Amino acid sequence: MNAHWSGEQQRVLAALGYLLYQPIVVRVADVINTPTVDANAALVAAMLRAAGVDAAGIGDIDAWWRAQALPSVAQLRVEPSCKRAIWPRLRALRKGAS
Repeated sequence: MNAHWSGEQQRVLAALGYLLYQPIVVRVADVINTPTVDANAALVAAMLRAAGVDAAGIGDIDAWWRAQALPSVAQLRVEPSCKRAIWPRLRALRKGAS
């Protein structure tokens, strides 16, 4: 649904307490030239925080991840059993880190 409100409609809706969102115009060139955040790195960082592990103290995070026998990030993203199984491991790592 694409709603364009007239000035009068905007004033009435604002008086009623409604917040009108402005449409966002995105140019394709802006999207192509914008660097993206590596979602895998963000997930790994969140898991390390949950485990109470300082990422700065780990030289090679990938090697550390494999040494802990944790499932891969790809598995975590698609397999519910891996998502359920990782939490006890992270809690154990947090317990060992403290």
